[in-house]
Formats: sequence, structure tokens, C-alpha cells
Amino acid sequence: MSKAVWAAIALLYTALSALGQRTTASPAAAQESKLPPEEGIPVTDPLVIARCGGCHTRDAKGNMLRISWERATPEGWEEAIKRMVRLNGVSLAPADARAIVKYLATYHGLAPEEAKPVMYFAEHRIQDETNIPDDAVRGACANCHAFARPLSWRRSAQDWKLLTNLHVALYPTADQAFRRGLAAGGGGYVPPPRAPGAGPPPEPVDEALSYLGKVAPLHTPEWAAWRARMRAPKLAGRWMVSAHVPGKGNYYGELSIEPGASDDEFTTSVKLRSARDGSMLVRSGQGLVYAGYSWRGRSKGNGAAGAVDDLNQEAREVLWFSPDESEAEGRWFWGQYQEFGMDVKLRRASADVKLTGVDRTALKVGSEANRIRLFGDNFPDRIAASDLDLGSGIKTRRIVSRTPSELVAEVDVAGDAVPGMRDIVLGQSVLPSSIAVYDKVDYIEVVPQAAIARLGSDVHPKGYQQFEAIGFQRGADGKPHTADDVALGPVDVTWSVEEFYAVYGDDDKNFVGHLSPTGLFTPALDGPNPKRKFSRNNYGDVWVVATAKNEKDSFGKPLVGKSYLVVAVPMYVQFDQPEVGR
Repeated sequence: MSKAVWAAIALLYTALSALGQRTTASPAAAQESKLPPEEGIPVTDPLVIARCGGCHTRDAKGNMLRISWERATPEGWEEAIKRMVRLNGVSLAPADARAIVKYLATYHGLAPEEAKPVMYFAEHRIQDETNIPDDAVRGACANCHAFARPLSWRRSAQDWKLLTNLHVALYPTADQAFRRGLAAGGGGYVPPPRAPGAGPPPEPVDEALSYLGKVAPLHTPEWAAWRARMRAPKLAGRWMVSAHVPGKGNYYGELSIEPGASDDEFTTSVKLRSARDGSMLVRSGQGLVYAGYSWRGRSKGNGAAGAVDDLNQEAREVLWFSPDESEAEGRWFWGQYQEFGMDVKLRRASADVKLTGVDRTALKVGSEANRIRLFGDNFPDRIAASDLDLGSGIKTRRIVSRTPSELVAEVDVAGDAVPGMRDIVLGQSVLPSSIAVYDKVDYIEVVPQAAIARLGSDVHPKGYQQFEAIGFQRGADGKPHTADDVALGPVDVTWSVEEFYAVYGDDDKNFVGHLSPTGLFTPALDGPNPKRKFSRNNYGDVWVVATAKNEKDSFGKPLVGKSYLVVAVPMYVQFDQPEVGR
């Protein structure tokens, strides 16, 4: 699209913004227009004023048009700056763009309590969004993108309205979504019944604006408190790490954070040991902390990266540090679709004994001499069997070996032990609900239960999908597939693909791709494929099936779990802000 067309779109957007509430006019909106404007957040950074002030005029209080009435995550501000470059011809040196994002994401950012519920968006997690209040809001906001996208922003009531105008100007179909919405069955929005004489019902966009104005306003108690107490992060030092890598199990170790070029930049090195096979992983990287708590970084393994799921691959890091800087959690990820990664938790090291994990997730009732390996820090020189407590029904027989960071013990489980989760306690350190006691595996689930992979080509990289099979015990109510069921961890299974019959003559399983013995699905090339009927591309949908090797049902047959997998064409347009990572 030419610059002239973009300029016309920008002028249309400006005109619609000037109309303000007219695009979403309603009696409530008309009443709101009479209210005094909200106080903005003054902009004080000279670079932002110099580079953005040509369009975003500044008033006597230091407020800049639009900018002072918005707050967002680093990814949100990065996206906004990209839009200024694409649509409005803004030219920024990379260093200036990074500095502007850093300032806005810190001083016009989110409080830790505001950011945490939508961290999954920055972490690129597959998420079933249960935070959408109704079909009206779903139809207006979540037809085209995740609901976390608007919830990653805080705006004044007027600025939320201006955002809808921007959508109408840039995306013609947005107006249909705003006015028609989406009902639960997939049809048009059905407004709730109204009393006679109550006037026309609100449109979906009105309900969405009302909801967002309440749950994501510009000024909040959380932001006021955090803005006052925010300080430069003091993260340098040793951190204990626990990580889960789908398909590869748990890893434990130590992360060293060193100061970087400025007080919010750091360098890192981490050593992790696999709980499954004892292999070592060494990575190094760097990170930047926005708003005093929001880590964005990059790291890579010290070894040569081989396969696409190799843990030496370069990864992006997204972490949320607690306000007291004692712990952090997040995800390190890589891949064209960010499909590979590890869930990471950090705990600041101290002189105290600290447990970080255990190599087993479950122990069977009545079993004896089970060897378990505990990971942690500062394990004492002398540890008696009585010092290690795994809860009721589990007795520590003996301590086999110990180092300052690993402890091996033998434990027995009583024949009458009550199934359920147990804490592990050593000294004053506790691993809550870290190991399960069970009498049998009642069923297995394949996670994710529904997934998507992407075909590849010479131009578009493939989108992979890693599956895991998790065993479950039926829980205290004795009924499987209820809320109190106990997760027992990964189960040893055989992986296969079965046809998902959707149309007559389905043959998808023969063409969409293949599963590895570890549950990694590799999609095929996109096609067209002359071996398929009508030379179709290799897209399709299938069942991913896990068949337990050792666990059987009441009829003596192996337990089986399934996941629904859609293998789709490449994603040609992606919304991502990788630049906020170092």
C-alpha cells in the first residue's frame, strides 16, 4: 500500500478521533462527554518530547496528546511505535526507539499487579481465556486478537473511545464486530431483554467500552502505589532455578545475575541439571527490566544448537519479578511460533537451606525403597533420615548421599497411605504439594488437549507442537475427571496419530506430518501434494494418541489419551514485538 493511501487512512483516523464519541453514540456516552477530562500523566523525558512532540502536542501541565492518557506493557508500546513508523512516517534510530520504549514502559507502564494476569500474552502461552465477561465483549474485542491485548493497556475513558475509532479507520470489518458482536453459538450478538420504553439496547462496543473503562482505567490504586515505590531493580546475585521443559522434564540449578551497562540492564549465566537423565545445560544471556519488575531478555546455550527443540537454541526471556524481588516466574521460549520453551521459576539464594525440586512426581501406595533425588541449595553436611519429612504415610528409610545441592534418599510408602499430594520439608524449607501418593493411575490426559501446528515451506518455517501424557488419580471423591483429581506427572507412553473423521474419505493422518517417540509433532511441507486427492495441500486435523506402556484400565487394556491437533497453513501475518528483548 502506498504512502499516499496510508496518509489518507491517517487523516481519516484523525477525523474520526475528532468526532470522539460520535462513532459509538449512546445516551450514556453523551452523558460521559459532559464530565471533566481525566488528569493525564505528564511526559518528562526529553527524547520522547523531541521525537513525539511534533504530532503529540504538549500542554501546560506537560501532558502529551494521547500518550499521557495511556499506559501499557513493553510490547504494547513497541507496537504503538511501530504503528507510528508504518503509518505516519516517523523515522527513529534503533537506539532512540529502544530508549523511548524503555521510558514509556517504565513511567507509563503497568503495576506488577496489573501486568501479572496478562503475562501469558507476553510469554506466548496457549491460553483458554476465561476472563472475557460476556459475548458482547468477546464479539467486540476478541474476534481478531486475544482479550489480553486490550487488557495489556490502561486508558482514560476518552482514550478507549478513540481506540475504537482507530480500529474503524484501519480495519473495515471492525465496525461490524463493534455493532454485531458474536454470540456463543457463532451468530450475531443478541442483546439482553430491555424494559418497555428503555430505549435502544447498547451495542457490543458500548458494553466493551464500559467494561474496559471499569477494569482497565488510566488511574488505579495499584499504579499510584507502584509509581511511588518504583525503584531501580536490585537483582544481582545468585538465584535458584526450577524449570519445566515439555517433553524433556524438569531441570534445576542456579542462575547468576550480574549488573550491566545501566541500573536496569543485566547479564546472566545459568547452569541447569536434568532431573530425568542428569545432563547439564549451560546458558548465558542479558536482560532489561522495565518498570522495576518486568524482565525481557535473550539467552542461548554454550553448546552448538542442533535440532529445533535443542535447549541450546537462542531464546527470548519474559519474567515477572515480585515487588520484593525475592522470586520470579515466566517463560523462556523460541521458534517461529514461540512454540518451544521452558516454564521458569526463580528464588533468590540465601544462606538458608532451600529446596527447589524433586526428580519424582509420584509414589505408589505400598512401595518400598523408592529412591528420590532432591535438588536445592545449602544442604547441611549431616542429614539424618528423620530430618527429611515427606508427609503422612511416607517414611524416610535412609539418606543415600548428599552434596550441597543434591540429596538422594530412600523412602517407603505405607500400604494404607491416603492418596493425595504431599509437601516435602527439610529444615525450614518446604516444597508445597510437590509429590503425589497414589494407588493407581486412573486415566491419562494428553496436553495440550487441543493444539495447532503449521505447515512449512522454503519461505515459511514450520510450526511444531510438543505433547505430553500426564497421569491422574481419581481423587478423594472417587470419581475421575473431577476437580479433586491428583496429577501424577508424565507417564511412559507410545505415541501415534489417528484420523479425525471430518469429511468422507479423510486421509489427513497420512500427510499432515509425524510424531517422534517423545511426542514432538513435525508438520509436513505445505504443498500442493500430487499424492493427495485433488493435489491438496498437506493441512488437516488428526488425533494425537498416547497409549500407556505400563498402566491399564479395569479391563486390562492400556490407558489411552487423545489430543485434537489442527495442522494449518503458515501464519502469514504475525503480531509480535521481539525487539523488547535485549
